[in-house]
Amino acid sequence: MSARSYIIDDREKKTFLLDREVLVSEDILRKEMARIFGHCWIYVGHASELKKPGDFRSRKVAGRPVIFCRDQQGAFHCLFNTCRHRGAIVCTEREGNRRRFQCIYHGWTYGNDGRLVGVPGVDAYAEGFDKSGHGLRRPARFEDYRGFWFMCLDGRAPPLADYLAGAKDYIDLVLDQSPSGRMEIITGVQEYDVAANWKLMVENSVDDYHLPSTHSTWLNFMANSGVKIEPPKEEGLVLPTKGLAVELGNGHFTTDNVNFRGRPVAKWIPLYGEAAKPEIEEIRRELVARLGPERASRVADTNRNLVIFPNLVINDGSSVTVRTFYPEGVGKMHVTAWALGPAEEGENARARRLDAFLTFYGPGGFATPDDVEALELVQQGLANWSDDRWSEMSRGMGKEGEQLNSDEHHLRIFWRRWNELMGAPA
Repeated sequence: MSARSYIIDDREKKTFLLDREVLVSEDILRKEMARIFGHCWIYVGHASELKKPGDFRSRKVAGRPVIFCRDQQGAFHCLFNTCRHRGAIVCTEREGNRRRFQCIYHGWTYGNDGRLVGVPGVDAYAEGFDKSGHGLRRPARFEDYRGFWFMCLDGRAPPLADYLAGAKDYIDLVLDQSPSGRMEIITGVQEYDVAANWKLMVENSVDDYHLPSTHSTWLNFMANSGVKIEPPKEEGLVLPTKGLAVELGNGHFTTDNVNFRGRPVAKWIPLYGEAAKPEIEEIRRELVARLGPERASRVADTNRNLVIFPNLVINDGSSVTVRTFYPEGVGKMHVTAWALGPAEEGENARARRLDAFLTFYGPGGFATPDDVEALELVQQGLANWSDDRWSEMSRGMGKEGEQLNSDEHHLRIFWRRWNELMGAPA
């Protein structure tokens, strides 16, 4: 029996349709766990979260409880947070600094490098019992690109650098904001649940087509603050500046937009106030001196929403947001988001960055509540999927050449890769 395709991708007729069953089917979710999350590189955390030897964060990655930590020599590890004895969670704290993790059930103790270092009553075990073979398990692969750490459950997967493909160039643009190339996760985290399928968050994160309708309140706020938001008279544009949808390989893609919304590094808008102008001008001078005028303009005057397949988004807009999300059921996802900024950033620039982060992406901001509402309304509407089967995603297919950020080219990139990994014919 031949594999089934969940999309209709007719390049000749310039039509792309998605079978809505992929957003409501428990069977498809089970297949995703094996075929996508079981084989792709999945984001674990950022190096700056673990500043000292012994630091750790416990979290779920691809549905698995893990400990993201540094040992006493400073090496980074990703350990499955599961005792080798009877399977209990070993680390129950969210974060901290420890040399040892002790299971509360029977007291088995592990070093922060994963080694089993203590077993109560070890003499009761047979002579062949070897503690060295009972350390905490870990994913088959654990690698980083410039401080962004990923794990992969498939030992045969390509190296992370190869997997990231063209996404590396856009990560580099983010890191170039820092004079030293060191970006850091700013203390604090946002976590929330959305009653919608996880793949809808991928679409939403790069779908600039929805901004004028879903985020009209934010656009009005920006306009009232002196920011120009009227779309130029160019066919197909729905935002104040032109932006493109760019394919990066292996299912990764990004928007690449001329900035209108202001950037702490280093694009002034009236919302920042006149007092911020000198500091932002000095930040730009440093960028130009370090990177040259062309690269400095790329860093300061453009913004992007980068998707690293399957479930990592780096929003580099009026602030930098690192967002990951994972299904907790076919109609529910858990979202985690952090703010990222240059390690050397001054107090005032950091305050502007966090204000922009919270104003747009925060749980009470202009964007996040609107997006959550929109995605949950989609999931509710999908109750009719069996009688209204296909989602229309053909916007932009009728054009030659570059695809705009308000087209659906980048959504099609995701779904083509998803469809391929789910076992459908090429």
